[in-house]
Amino acid sequence: MVRQEVSSGKVLLAEPFMLDPNFKRSAVLLCEHSEEGSVGFIMNKPLNMRIDELIDGFPEFDSEVFFGGPVQTDTIHYIHNVGGLVEESVKVTDGVYWGGDFEKLKFLISSNLILPQNIRFFVGYSGWTEGQLNDEMVYGSWVLADMDANYLFKSEPNQLWTQVMYNKGDAYTVIAQMPDASNWN
Repeated sequence: MVRQEVSSGKVLLAEPFMLDPNFKRSAVLLCEHSEEGSVGFIMNKPLNMRIDELIDGFPEFDSEVFFGGPVQTDTIHYIHNVGGLVEESVKVTDGVYWGGDFEKLKFLISSNLILPQNIRFFVGYSGWTEGQLNDEMVYGSWVLADMDANYLFKSEPNQLWTQVMYNKGDAYTVIAQMPDASNWN
């Protein structure tokens, strides 16, 4: 088996028996990975609230907010597929962009140029200090997978961990079918 290199634009899948409640069965999009550390967002933990309910003065917008991770949970982040429209956004991988000019984003939303299916909002983020993620990879805490924009914008969040694990093929299809131990199936 070829070992993939950790890099921006990859998905980190929590190993099936991870007990940390922040990351249990999570699929994390890695947006930044360097010598200094790493930043990512959990793609499959919806918070059952809308962005316009969370931010005063935000245009009415039927877009669910997700728990991005346990770091700085007083911050809002966004990942979208309209990098050409949102200045200052950072390309993470094909069809996936991170951040950008927030005032321009609100204008594009109020003008119906960005729709809920184009963007995901996150409270907080997942962060790793220098060398921490590499150590966790060696320990076996994460399974690395390729990112597909459809995972973020078209997949059902509650099925995402299983879907990405299954898409890796081979032994991962068996892992994907393992019941969540907390369900005692």
